[in-house]
Amino acid sequence: MAEGDPIRTVVTQSEDVVVVAWLIKPGQMIKSHRHPAGQDTWTILSGGGDYIVDEQGTTRPIMTGDVVVAERGAVHGVRNSGDRDLTFASIVSPGAAGYQLLE
Repeated sequence: MAEGDPIRTVVTQSEDVVVVAWLIKPGQMIKSHRHPAGQDTWTILSGGGDYIVDEQGTTRPIMTGDVVVAERGAVHGVRNSGDRDLTFASIVSPGAAGYQLLE
């Protein structure tokens, strides 16, 4: 298990959109959460992992080249279960979509 938290770099932010570049080391994860007032679209740039799709923790594999969309209010997150870095771009729209971590 990798120590520390994933690296989150805000590329740009406005009232319309927040674009974030993510670097998740093997063993790290982004915990299940939702954006109550917007959607989050991820474009996977490298690596892979287990994409969380609901409150029960159900996952599906994601890999380089995939695009996944969490519609408004949909639960999502990811665990890097591979042996190399997972990188992706996250586009949250609108910029004030909010963030709610699941317990």
